[in-house]
Amino acid sequence: MPGMSRRAAVVLAASASLALLATACTGQADSGASDDASKETTLTFWHGWSAPSEVRAVEDLVAGFEKAHPNIHVDVVGTMTDDKINQALRAGGGKAPDVISSFTTNNVGKFCSSGALVDLDPFFEKSGIDPARTFPKAMNEYTQFEGNRCAVPLLGDAYGLYYNKTAFEKAGITAPPKTWSEFERVAEKLTIRRGDSYEQLGFMPNYHGWETTTEHYLGQFSPTYFDRDGRSNVGKDPAFEQAFRMQKKLVDTLGGYRRLETYRAGLGDEWGPKHPFHTGQVAMQLDGEWRLGMALEAEPEFEIGVAPLPVPDDRAGQYGKGYITGTIAGIAATSRKQNAAWELVKYMTTDTDAVVRFSNAIHNVPSTLAALKSPKLTYDPRFKTFLEIAAHPDSTTAPASVNGGVYLTTIQQFGYDYESGKATDLKAGLRKVAAQIDTDIAQAK
Repeated sequence: MPGMSRRAAVVLAASASLALLATACTGQADSGASDDASKETTLTFWHGWSAPSEVRAVEDLVAGFEKAHPNIHVDVVGTMTDDKINQALRAGGGKAPDVISSFTTNNVGKFCSSGALVDLDPFFEKSGIDPARTFPKAMNEYTQFEGNRCAVPLLGDAYGLYYNKTAFEKAGITAPPKTWSEFERVAEKLTIRRGDSYEQLGFMPNYHGWETTTEHYLGQFSPTYFDRDGRSNVGKDPAFEQAFRMQKKLVDTLGGYRRLETYRAGLGDEWGPKHPFHTGQVAMQLDGEWRLGMALEAEPEFEIGVAPLPVPDDRAGQYGKGYITGTIAGIAATSRKQNAAWELVKYMTTDTDAVVRFSNAIHNVPSTLAALKSPKLTYDPRFKTFLEIAAHPDSTTAPASVNGGVYLTTIQQFGYDYESGKATDLKAGLRKVAAQIDTDIAQAK
C-alpha cells in the first residue's frame, strides 16, 4: 500500500545514489560474526516506511522479536532513504545500522558486489534453513547476485490485472483475458472513443502509463536478460522483440501514441484518488497488490475485478504468473553484532507467524511459501490472486546487476523511443541497447 507505492518513485533515484557504493570499502562479510547472540546487546534497525500505520506495523514486528529474544534490544529508525542507508553502510561507526531494509530490489547487485551487506548463506546453513524451500522462486532470485545472497525478502509485491467488472458486463465480456491476443481484443472492445479522445479507454499501454513499464511487461514474456558470461541478451533473446512488438501493436490499435499520450496527460495522479482506473476512465490496469486497497478507498462506482496479467499466446500454459518484486532486508558488513543481527533478520523474514502478521498490517504479499498458505492471513478475497501470483513457479523478476537498475533504465528509454516512433528498427535498436548495457556494466566493474 502506501509504503510500496513509493517504490516506483524511488527506484531511479536509488539506483543513482548507489553509484559510489560499488567502490566503497565496507569491510569483510564475516568481520562481525564473532559476537555471542545469547548475550545482552542492542541492535539498530533502519527501514524506509513512514506512514503511521506502517511504522506501527514495524514496531509491532520488532516487539514480537524482542519478546522472543529478551536479551536483544532493537533501536528502530524509520523513514530512512536508500541514500542515507548507503552513506551509513560506507561510513560504519557506532551510529550505523546493524540491519537495514530497502524497497529497491534493483540494487541487490550493488549491495552484494560491494560487500556492503554480508553474505547470508552461512547464516542460513547454520540455522538449517533452505532459502529455495522457504521463499517463492522469484523472491529467492532477486535477493542474491553471482552466488552472494546478501539480502532476504521482507514482504513482496506481485503485479496483476485490475478490471472494471461493470464495463466488462456492458461490453458483453464474461471473463478477464488470459492470452495476449484476447487482451488486445478486450482492450479494443472496452475502448469508447469520443472525437480525438476517449470516453473510456480499455487499457493504457504506453510505457508512461502507471506501472506499464518495460520491466513489468517483460515479466510475462520470461526473457533472459543476461547470458552465461554476464553479457546483455537483449539483442538476442526473441522474447524482447516479441514483447516490444506486441506492446507497440496495442498502442497503435488503441489510437496511436500521440492520442494516448494526450489523453493520459489529462488523467489523475497515480497515487491519488483520481487515478484513472478509480474514475472509470481506464477499464483495465496493470498494477501491484497495493492498488486494491487504494481503489476501494476511492469508492469507485463499479465492481473491481482482479486477475493475473495475460501471457503471450505461445505461453498460455503459464497463465497465472506475474512480475514479482518487494522489500529486502540485510545485515551491514560494518556491524560488529552480526550473529545477533541474524536473529532479527531470521525472525522478520522466516518466522511464519511474524511474516503473516506483518503482511496483514502492511497489506503486501507474504514472502515465504508457508506464510502464503497460512490460514491466519486476513485479506479481501480478491487479494488471493496476488498470493497465487507470488507462489506461481513461472513468475519472474529482473535479475540483479553490478550497477543496479541502470540496465532496466536503458531498456525503458528505448521503449519510449520505439512506442513513439522515434526508433523504427527494432532489431537494430535492441542490439544497440545490449551494447550500451554491456558498456555500462564494464564501467561499473
